[in-house]
Amino acid sequence: MKALVTGANGFTGSHLVRALIEGGFEVVGLVRKTSNCDRISGLPVQLAYGDVSDRASLDGAMVGVDWLFHTAAYVDLGIVDGERMARVNVEGTRNVLAAAQVAQVQKMVYCSTIGIYGDTQGETITETFQRRQQGFSSAYDSTKYDAQQLVNQAAATGFPVVSVMPSGIFGVDDPHFGPVIQLFLKGKLPFWVGGDRITGIVHVDDLVAAMLLAAEKSPPGEHYIISTDDLPTREMFAYLGSKTGIPTPKEAPKALVYFLTFFLDPLGHLFGWNPPLSRERLHYVYERCVRVSGQKAKDQLGWKPRPLTAIFDEFIAQS
Repeated sequence: MKALVTGANGFTGSHLVRALIEGGFEVVGLVRKTSNCDRISGLPVQLAYGDVSDRASLDGAMVGVDWLFHTAAYVDLGIVDGERMARVNVEGTRNVLAAAQVAQVQKMVYCSTIGIYGDTQGETITETFQRRQQGFSSAYDSTKYDAQQLVNQAAATGFPVVSVMPSGIFGVDDPHFGPVIQLFLKGKLPFWVGGDRITGIVHVDDLVAAMLLAAEKSPPGEHYIISTDDLPTREMFAYLGSKTGIPTPKEAPKALVYFLTFFLDPLGHLFGWNPPLSRERLHYVYERCVRVSGQKAKDQLGWKPRPLTAIFDEFIAQS
């Protein structure tokens, strides 16, 4: 069988490419000519150069494809290029869906996000949850929500697409939380912001396993939350510290953190820089709480993720 992965050079996409190759698939990876492809260097993957915003390149990449995995996205919070994010996340998904329907792919799996459900205010929710939040917390949430509506509309017309909604995706090569954990394990993270923030976690390879199960087993139109469990970030650092003897980072004063954004936000807008602290990021840290259950994927797909401790132990082993 032949599988196409959009965003094949990314964190999730590269792990998916490896799993598909190990499963005996002929794999095509959609990447831009300017993309850094180190993550998939040396793998027997056919590179299709193009962009999700370029419909013609998608048509060429999908010739003969049986399964399609759409992982390409512009993922960021804070000071971002909203127009580009909409072009990639929304119009890109629209193009992928259109090209896939013309190519008559047998199954498409769309990598969404738990963010589409909005702020659940600490309530643990399932796939049947009806979004209550008015408005959106970020351009990322807004664009991924709009993209999900396009996917849902395609499913309603009979197109065989399944959606997976991962929580925070972890792994030793994770470009987001990975560097933070590595700093901690080197003893270079004395302070942290929002230790009480509850974070949903799934290992990238467990997400990939869920995507493959969804392609193989799921009826069209289904949604699956893919999350192993959640916990406050303070507890994550406490566990890592219990194994290494490194003290848990102290909580940075909330007032000081907000005060810094009065300077960082204007500087970011002025110089086109996305600072590590911004009003939008602090909203996610202090005010927003999304909690989810991944039980449906376990029950219906037979998904068996590793425990959180195994995810953290992997970081320690690699440090």
